[in-house]
Amino acid sequence: STQTQTLKHSIARKMPILIPRGVELPLSEEQLKGILKRYDTNRDGKLSRKELKAAFQSLGLRFSGWRAIRALWHADANGDGVISEEEEMNHLVMYASKKWGFTIS
Repeated sequence: STQTQTLKHSIARKMPILIPRGVELPLSEEQLKGILKRYDTNRDGKLSRKELKAAFQSLGLRFSGWRAIRALWHADANGDGVISEEEEMNHLVMYASKKWGFTIS
């Protein structure tokens, strides 16, 4: 719909993104966390750089490998190279909303 397209364009002001079909905008914090957690492919409860890259690609973010490195640098509080704790996930979501234009309701 026109309203959805307008909303998508207003969210993507900083960097163009593609929103997967079926994802309503704006995203709640829990919805974005859910999208990211789907890419925990080995089910270890952690998001590696490779898994973050795949998640960012699915969201239509360009330069997803670089973004995964930056996201880990900002959100990986304990320095273990993965997003492993709820606090780190919260930092990741806040970073994504601030840097990449995701609107968190």
